[in-house]
Amino acid sequence: MTITEKIFSAHAGREVRAGEIVEVDIDMVIGNDITTPISIKAFRESGATKLANPEGFAIVMDHYIPAKDIASANQAKISRDFAYEHDLPYFFDEKDMGIEHALIPEKGLVSPGDVIIGADSHTCTHGAIGAFSTGMGSTDLAYAMITGKNWFKVPSAIKVELTGSLQKGVYGKDIILEVIRQIGVDGALYKSLEFTGDGLKSVDMDGRFSIANMAIEAGAKNGIIAVDEITREFLASVNLKRAPREFFSDEDASYERVVRIDLDKLEAVVAYPFLPSNGKSITQAVADEIAIDQAFIGSCTNGRLSDLRVAAEILKGKKVARKTRLIITPATQKVALQAQKEGLYDIFVEAGAVVSNPTCGACLGGYMGILGAGERCISTTNRNFVGRMGDRTSEVYLANSAVVAASAVAGKIVKPF
Repeated sequence: MTITEKIFSAHAGREVRAGEIVEVDIDMVIGNDITTPISIKAFRESGATKLANPEGFAIVMDHYIPAKDIASANQAKISRDFAYEHDLPYFFDEKDMGIEHALIPEKGLVSPGDVIIGADSHTCTHGAIGAFSTGMGSTDLAYAMITGKNWFKVPSAIKVELTGSLQKGVYGKDIILEVIRQIGVDGALYKSLEFTGDGLKSVDMDGRFSIANMAIEAGAKNGIIAVDEITREFLASVNLKRAPREFFSDEDASYERVVRIDLDKLEAVVAYPFLPSNGKSITQAVADEIAIDQAFIGSCTNGRLSDLRVAAEILKGKKVARKTRLIITPATQKVALQAQKEGLYDIFVEAGAVVSNPTCGACLGGYMGILGAGERCISTTNRNFVGRMGDRTSEVYLANSAVVAASAVAGKIVKPF
């Protein structure tokens, strides 16, 4: 059995296999300021008055917080009123803000072996700690709010086997961009993308979150990495609310295919517009002489402390190119505070960058970094679709934090080291 089949079996109370449809208890339901109001509307229309599991429901206000306009303020008010009405223990607003898929693990609200859902496609991020985690619709969330359960078809799996070690300037982001380049944006449609192999020893926890985060960009139902010492070290640093349950795939587990990546040979990858699968090596990107107007470091993919540290290493003593803007968004307030303590903010501001509060804003073209007509952005975000970060004629190139920082200084896409 695969790790995903074992997690579902444990929650169903019987052995289940890929392809079976099961209803299981949900350990954590995650909502945000954009999608939760729809869930709340469905919850109320059903006649429900109580949450099935208040301890297993978290609302994180992260897309348009602080509010950018009257519409977003009124949208946020719906979630706030609901959270106060039900005295939610895990409601995160401006007082303790962060991007949901960085904040929730930081708060210890997800554990290995959990089944986790969220009305946000990048909920698959939490598979980095050995949990089954997936995005669903807002009315699916409402069902879980009311019953504490949800229905799933257990996904079959694709194994991604990593060998070798990450080289300097190459990170977890490059691994997942390479996977998507190889299999395409629908290559893992409704599959579990399971990452294994000795190569994981060179991938830190932040890199693993990046990998799992973008599983959805290959069409996957979930991305997952089994618990190891790196995971356990991370879990020991947070206040876990539930005991971890470690599951591991059997040696003879059934996979639909195996994708092998030699990390010794992997270069940094840049995904050109307009799909995350349009990946090119950094060598190719440099040769193409791509001038950029904006550089962005942040999002649920790459707004963690290690991303800010590598950016500061590159930016120290340098200046952002005259015709380029650099925006840096820490993923949580904890990340922001630590970055300040380490002097990273001084480096950013002196280089000419602007540092924002934690928010999803720029990534989805909401605010805090909108692109104008014909502008190009190199970004650590997860999507580069037409109009994703602004005007429909703008272009987004996806890359790791080192590439973005170095490119901001050069004014064009360059190799960082």
